[in-house]
Amino acid sequence: MFQYDFMQHAFLAGTIVAIMCGSIGVFVLARGLPFIAHTFSHIGFSGAAFALYLGVDPLNGMLLFTCASALAIGRLGINMFRKDAVISVILSVFLGLGLLFLSLSSKQSNAVTSLLFGTVLGISTVDVEKIAFLSTVVLCVLILGYKMLTFDSFDPVGAQAAGLPIRFISIAFLLLLSIATAEAVQIVGALLVFTLMTTPAAIAQRLTHSVSRMILLSSLISVVGVWAGLVLGFYTNAPVSFFITAVEGILYFTSLGWSTLRERRVSERRYTALDPL
Repeated sequence: MFQYDFMQHAFLAGTIVAIMCGSIGVFVLARGLPFIAHTFSHIGFSGAAFALYLGVDPLNGMLLFTCASALAIGRLGINMFRKDAVISVILSVFLGLGLLFLSLSSKQSNAVTSLLFGTVLGISTVDVEKIAFLSTVVLCVLILGYKMLTFDSFDPVGAQAAGLPIRFISIAFLLLLSIATAEAVQIVGALLVFTLMTTPAAIAQRLTHSVSRMILLSSLISVVGVWAGLVLGFYTNAPVSFFITAVEGILYFTSLGWSTLRERRVSERRYTALDPL
């Protein structure tokens, strides 16, 4: 399997993106922004389609559209975009724009599948280098701003009272999220970006209450899903995105059952301690 260059590229890019998404996903859930990640994926789809229409790298188009939308959302306020009607309109408009740009492009049929479901097995050396650079930037910023971001994400009232630059942190995080989403779209596609952005973090939240452990567990779970998806996709010729989603889904429901069982046992022990008879 590893004698093929495309599999080496896929494992490298997939691992890098998985670690990045697993790390940032913990803060996405803590800040209540899964819907923003979903919105960015659709906006990125339009940006990639626009780039294809112009004949340039789709990643550049995704980054342009998602970063611009991150700045717009940061300026207008996240609360405005929490409304279902606003989200529905934004998703519809950008999906429509994406389809328009693709209809004007000569790479229509293959581009639709690639953008919606990912092209992890078609990633080149140049793509790997771009992904590695952008992921390094995202992870370095997360590390440098870890204390402030953690404080603001898990205790926003306390962070505001402490005088932290809340608005700056919010806009900076949205920019990081936009970059991370643009990269994740290349691996799992615009429709399945939730797979890497939120599912591993949701699993980690059920297994530990430590933020640092959440990040480590989320990254590990994300990597496991990507590796399993690549191996299964290689030997079955089925879509890699499907296997990544399936593996992450199985892990999530397993963790859900385990945490439910653990909570039940804790409740039974408390009841026994209070009423030994």
